[in-house]
Amino acid sequence: MNNSINWFEIPTHDMDRAVRFYEQTLGVTLEREVFGGMPHAIFPVSAEDRGVTGAIVTAPHLAPTRGGVVIYLEAPDGVEVTLGRARAAGADVVIPHTSIGENGWIAVIADPEGNQVGIHSRTRP
Repeated sequence: MNNSINWFEIPTHDMDRAVRFYEQTLGVTLEREVFGGMPHAIFPVSAEDRGVTGAIVTAPHLAPTRGGVVIYLEAPDGVEVTLGRARAAGADVVIPHTSIGENGWIAVIADPEGNQVGIHSRTRP
């Protein structure tokens, strides 16, 4: 087992708003699909990377919360740039841009639904 985490889901009540927020914040395009009758907007991952991916999901068993598990999304443009885009898109900053030593930089935001999401970069502040 190379990676014990292989999928994540970020709950939303407003799919359009959530997709706009994450696309603007991360500078990516999410792919909309419906699985099991539940709308998903899937974060991109390349076949070469084979990294963890996940989706924004509208589902009856999920609800946005500020007190749940925090996932960290990669910030290829750096944490400070990504944090600025997140603020412009309507995020609240929970933990500001912070060095974590040799492991890079992080910040934690609350998205417009109230979910806490981390931003991480190993190489760019």
